[in-house]
Amino acid sequence: MTRIHLPVTLREGDEHDLPEAAHRHLVQVLRLHAGDALTVFDGQGCEAPAALITAEKRHSRIRVGAVQRPVRESPLAVTLLQGVSKGERMDYTLQKAVELGVTAIQPLTTQRSMVKLDADRWAKKYAHWQGVIVSACEQSGRVVIPSLHPPASLDAALNALPDEVLRLALLPEHGRALRDLPPPESGVALLVGPEGGLDPTEIRLALDAGFTAVQLGPRVLRTETAGVATLAALQALWGDWGAG
Repeated sequence: MTRIHLPVTLREGDEHDLPEAAHRHLVQVLRLHAGDALTVFDGQGCEAPAALITAEKRHSRIRVGAVQRPVRESPLAVTLLQGVSKGERMDYTLQKAVELGVTAIQPLTTQRSMVKLDADRWAKKYAHWQGVIVSACEQSGRVVIPSLHPPASLDAALNALPDEVLRLALLPEHGRALRDLPPPESGVALLVGPEGGLDPTEIRLALDAGFTAVQLGPRVLRTETAGVATLAALQALWGDWGAG
């Protein structure tokens, strides 16, 4: 079933014009017609079946069916602090993190990051990342869109974290195994460096801020793989992968 994000309050029987991007995807790409069914979600936890009642060249409209609040969010709240990587690598990380149930994402500008942009290009990059996240929610069945924070320095990101979360930093050369850690009581903050990793000053900053160094075995993972692999392990250990 085709799913789209509709950023409105969903009520049964309401009719809505589709946003331009959703209209192009449904009518011009997927070739849906009036009477065809789809699913809409509001990004805040609600989902509903819907039907196209108008499907014209430049305009389409839907009618919302019975609204539901399905439980698809992981009980484990994870904030991913991810060093910004280049192009499709960052897109991949965001997409897969959403599929794996991440709660919030904080892109980091770090000393060894290969991405250096001015304010306007950061704004465009942020908008693009938001689109990647929404598309991943549409594909994966999520009904709550994870928070995407504006890019920030490591120092600023650490200062914004709540005190009670379990703080984990992926450091390939040393660290504890995830299975040796106690289950978190109030969520996890996961720190992953960019392509070149965190520099020594940043590592010390994280450790001084209460982060525990962890590693995922003897092999060094690429930045776009490391956070995704860790999220999968966290869901298996403490999340909802064991749910029936």
